[in-house]
Amino acid sequence: MRRVVIVLGFLALTAPLAACGGKKEKVAVGTEAPARVTTIGVNAYLWRAALDTIGFMPLAQVDSNGGVIITDWYATAQAPNERVKVTITILDTELRADALKVTAIRQALAGSGWVDAPVRAGTVQKLEETILSRARDLRRAQYSG
Repeated sequence: MRRVVIVLGFLALTAPLAACGGKKEKVAVGTEAPARVTTIGVNAYLWRAALDTIGFMPLAQVDSNGGVIITDWYATAQAPNERVKVTITILDTELRADALKVTAIRQALAGSGWVDAPVRAGTVQKLEETILSRARDLRRAQYSG
């Protein structure tokens, strides 16, 4: 039995978050990898891809059975007066675009403290596309060698 340990980094630090695994079956050449991999309650490809994509952000909540990942506030050195918080929800056991929902909240520092600010156009869509692309790559890589 092969076990894969999902590891996320908070900047330079990493912490094991979840494990998933199962028997690796021989697959005939040209056979497509299954779209449904659910050893953790949600689609494992989408889950891993989501963690990989936001691995640089601190995590506030991670629930692999419910399919929810919530980051803590994240600010960059280039824009210390802005911060963002991301919630990723995996809604299905299938690897499909509509099985993924990403929301983002952005705040800016004002005289009275942090105030909500609009998220830049395309940010959420770009995150979703990145996660889906990574999930497809993980699916292909699992059965390519």
